[in-house]
Amino acid sequence: MHYELYVDSLFFLNFIMNLYLLMLVDKTAYGRAGKGRLLAGAAVGAACFVLPFLLRGPAVLKILLGMGTGSAGMLCIAFPVKSLRMFLKLLERLVLYSFGLGGAMLFLIRCLPGLRRYLTGVSGILGMGGLFFLLFGRFRDGRNPENSLCRAVLSREGKRAEAAALIDSGNSLTEPVSGKPVCIVDRTLFDRLWDKSPDAFRAIPYHSIGKRRGIMPGFLLPGLQLEIEGMTYVFNDVYVAVSEEAISETGSIGAESVNMIINPGLFAKSVAGGRKKRQNERQNDSESNDTGQDSV
Repeated sequence: MHYELYVDSLFFLNFIMNLYLLMLVDKTAYGRAGKGRLLAGAAVGAACFVLPFLLRGPAVLKILLGMGTGSAGMLCIAFPVKSLRMFLKLLERLVLYSFGLGGAMLFLIRCLPGLRRYLTGVSGILGMGGLFFLLFGRFRDGRNPENSLCRAVLSREGKRAEAAALIDSGNSLTEPVSGKPVCIVDRTLFDRLWDKSPDAFRAIPYHSIGKRRGIMPGFLLPGLQLEIEGMTYVFNDVYVAVSEEAISETGSIGAESVNMIINPGLFAKSVAGGRKKRQNERQNDSESNDTGQDSV
């Protein structure tokens, strides 16, 4: 039996299906991949899938080679993989969505035998993939980052400090000038990175139960890394407000102690795949002399 293979159609079909899968994985990763990275990852995966048809050798070996390199290439290009554990976590989600999407499409084809001719065409496959992509996106296998514990690594001027942190939906603090989200650290954690409080700081207004309003000093933290369920997220230039009171007592939320409260706004992404930009965001937003002139 003779088959004709159209490489362009095969590449396009796999590109779109890979894009569906990567977008679903990105939803479980709190939207950390940009559109450009998702497109590039989908293209690499499609190219690796087509490659076995152009090579000679045992069919099983070629298929495994194409699937293995394609999956690894897709994930490493689309997501900022920081560790083997993170890669395996992303791979697990990619495999689950692949089987789920493929199984749902096969089930629909079996349920509608009269439409099999149309459903198995390029348009039919892409249409079914888009339909189940929307359905899986609404009921995605991913937890909201809010109200969950994570491990935080803070870095400043060569110093590093690790802490248990809580991503708290109740923290909606923003820095008044730039509108950036503000995280809260206790005095003990702050002193591990700053030898002494700088003279210049940003005033962070807040409201709390039992106290109508107040002001906390805010400082710019150059580097913040969060590890959530094996996934690593890196943020630069994050504002932190210093609390003079202990954030959490031992055992209050199942942890030894919590020294930091993360603002969920850090995970917010704009439609273009970048971080949300405020209209009044400053061009120079660092601990420089220019910043100090407009600080409290």
